[in-house]
Amino acid sequence: MIDFNVPPYVGKEMDYIKEAVMNRKICGDGDFTKRCSNWMKDKFSVNQVFLTTSCTHALEMAAVLSEVTAGDEVILPSYTFVSTADAFVQRGASLVFVDIRPDTMNIDETLIEDAVTSRTKVIVPVHYAGVSCEMDTIMDIAQRHKLKVVEDAAQGFSSYYKGKSLGTIGDFGCLSFHETKNLSMGEGGALLFQDTAYQEKAEILREKGTDRSKFFRGQIDKYTWQDYGSSYLPSDMNAAYLWAQLEIADEIQKDRMDSYEFYDNALRPLADMGYLELPYVPAECEHNAHMYYIKLSDLEERTKFITYLKENGILSVFHYVPLHTAPAGIKYGRFAGEDKYTTKESERLVRLPMYYHLTLEDKEYIVDTIFKYFHQSR
Repeated sequence: MIDFNVPPYVGKEMDYIKEAVMNRKICGDGDFTKRCSNWMKDKFSVNQVFLTTSCTHALEMAAVLSEVTAGDEVILPSYTFVSTADAFVQRGASLVFVDIRPDTMNIDETLIEDAVTSRTKVIVPVHYAGVSCEMDTIMDIAQRHKLKVVEDAAQGFSSYYKGKSLGTIGDFGCLSFHETKNLSMGEGGALLFQDTAYQEKAEILREKGTDRSKFFRGQIDKYTWQDYGSSYLPSDMNAAYLWAQLEIADEIQKDRMDSYEFYDNALRPLADMGYLELPYVPAECEHNAHMYYIKLSDLEERTKFITYLKENGILSVFHYVPLHTAPAGIKYGRFAGEDKYTTKESERLVRLPMYYHLTLEDKEYIVDTIFKYFHQSR
């Protein structure tokens, strides 16, 4: 059976975890945590990077730092993971779902302004498949209406929009290092931002509401409870696992890009014949090969297709069920305008196996099986 996902592993992870243990610093903000944060600061040209226990927690931190409170509205796509919504629902906000573009599966930037009200506080662009939303337009809307922008860049590690790293364009950016992502620490994430004015508040928030970070830097002689906070620091052992992959991040990215391009070239004849649709990447976007998806004609054919692949030893999956159709989505939000593409396009999309060290033999078998499916079904 060809798995849909295999968590990345490069060989040095256990050595670094052992090093963290031998250093007797396995809680948060140890040596490996600092290495990972500094690596991302340099790589992505961003002022602040806070490694977190998950992208969900990075989003929660962003919601607090954006001062979202009960009664505020947050604009986001319905086609996203529940964490995008949960982070703001926890703050008492109401969700305003906006339709997506059918080409990129990202929020339709041309529909955002119509969804803005006097209660709107934040816009949350979700960079699907590591392909950027149209950030110039979104930032312009936010600036004119005095709104915060929180980038859900869970899938956007090492992706770029007009040369800018995803997660560094808005007020806050949130990355994921879950086991399904390009680089992993099992469970983990990162909060990114440029404005250093948020640094102290973010440190306090991340350290259970205390000024403990200042204490460890020797800036104060004791630490105390300062404000609301939680425990968002990952273990340094998790960071050690991630560090092994950051050291060869370019190699991992190249490997994934090779797989992406293999799929894209091999499946293009089927797209040319109208059997399926391939991903679209705008010219101003540099993606990270986080996933490779195809779109079929409708939900019925997608179900048959996934079943056929599974019967032939290949695990493929569909993706998000639109949030506005879920019980919690109905309870906490509303859809602004018409659901022209969100549901329709979500029911057509299939994700193919994609992971570091996916073999050429397996990729060839996957493509051959897809061709057989269409030849048999036509």
